[in-house]
Amino acid sequence: MTAIAPGKGCVLIADDVPDMLELTTRIVAGMGFEVIAVGDGEEALAKARSNRPDLIIIDIMMPKMHGIDVLKAVLSELPVGVIMASAKSFKPDVDQAMMLGAFAFITKPFKEQDLADAVERFFAQRSASRASPTSAAAAAAAYAPSLDLTGGYWKLWGTRGSIPVVGPQYARHGGNTSCLEVSRGEEVILIDAGSGIRDAGMELVKGAPRHIRLLIGHTHWDHIQGFPFFAPAYVPGFRIDIYGAPGFGKDLESVFRGQLDRDYFPVEMQDMAADLSFHKLEENPCVFGDVRIGWEFMNHPGATVGFRIEAGNRRISYITDNEFLKGYLGRPHDIHKDDLYVGPFRKTIDFVAGADLLIGEAQYPNDEYPKKIGWGHSSVSNACVLAREAGVKRWIVTHHDPMHDDQALQRKLDLTRQILRDMDCDIDVTHAFDGMSQPL
Repeated sequence: MTAIAPGKGCVLIADDVPDMLELTTRIVAGMGFEVIAVGDGEEALAKARSNRPDLIIIDIMMPKMHGIDVLKAVLSELPVGVIMASAKSFKPDVDQAMMLGAFAFITKPFKEQDLADAVERFFAQRSASRASPTSAAAAAAAYAPSLDLTGGYWKLWGTRGSIPVVGPQYARHGGNTSCLEVSRGEEVILIDAGSGIRDAGMELVKGAPRHIRLLIGHTHWDHIQGFPFFAPAYVPGFRIDIYGAPGFGKDLESVFRGQLDRDYFPVEMQDMAADLSFHKLEENPCVFGDVRIGWEFMNHPGATVGFRIEAGNRRISYITDNEFLKGYLGRPHDIHKDDLYVGPFRKTIDFVAGADLLIGEAQYPNDEYPKKIGWGHSSVSNACVLAREAGVKRWIVTHHDPMHDDQALQRKLDLTRQILRDMDCDIDVTHAFDGMSQPL
């Protein structure tokens, strides 16, 4: 630890636990800083205003005034740095503190060196910032790249299957059911109308009314349940074309009108002010501007399709519901495209082949799959066979089971990566989360 000479700065420490306050004070004072120690949030804010310290180290759960409220107040009023030090280190709390402008977040109980390192980093960065050129010429020359979205983007608004979920245990992956947006030029294409379409719609109505294409993979509840809350459907001037595959028990319009029946929902379809029209998927691929979308039937109960999106030189396969190798419980290493068992599923392999990216399901870990055979979703290892045989280079796993929280999904992702390594497959695999997006 590099010592910092006395007189280099003043640090205000706020903690309502006397032992922790004493420990933190000893560490920081031992580094040569002037220290002001207080025991509640109200006094911390008052001392910050009167003494104007260089750095504040504060707990979250403070009496009289919450640590997050102190953080907001001091950063809005003073040129000061803030380090949060708390045992309340859940991801939402850490994210909130960092988003509000905290310099660092240290989890209690902390090692003395971790706290000292954070303090040193703050003062080192502040010194470097003060030494940097501040002239107009230097500012004009600063490198400030921006994300290039001229070629469009895709965004996942919902990544769950079956039913939405909520709670801190789902914070990392999110809880909305299926919805994918593909935007390129004037084309806005949404695939599936799960609960994620509500957030997509709230974003779309911020702009002027426009033409939206909505493609439905199938009409199971988790893929249409968000449509009654799709804000553009209620705004005059929006035109929404809705497409579904042939083979439904009812025509697509009847399905959507049914969920808007007054026995189920206070608004009927005739109350929607947008121009709505329903279409059967017939052309394959469908061409929307310079976006081409191919479709193929998948192995899932009812009329279910997956999609292949081609935009510019990018090809994305989007398959949320598909029981690949239905009933197969053997090792993925032992089965290949030319096996007779694979025969009924070769069309799916061919449909995915050549994609730059597969956004596809692997809903069940192998220990769960034997009890879920015939439910229309793949085991992890069987989905790995699809990715391998289709020559996928990148795979984003979606349609997470509502019973799987963030910890369970992390274990499932670790297992997926292990299976791929054991199969000598160099596939970049990660998990989808609500809000995930990338340029096309």
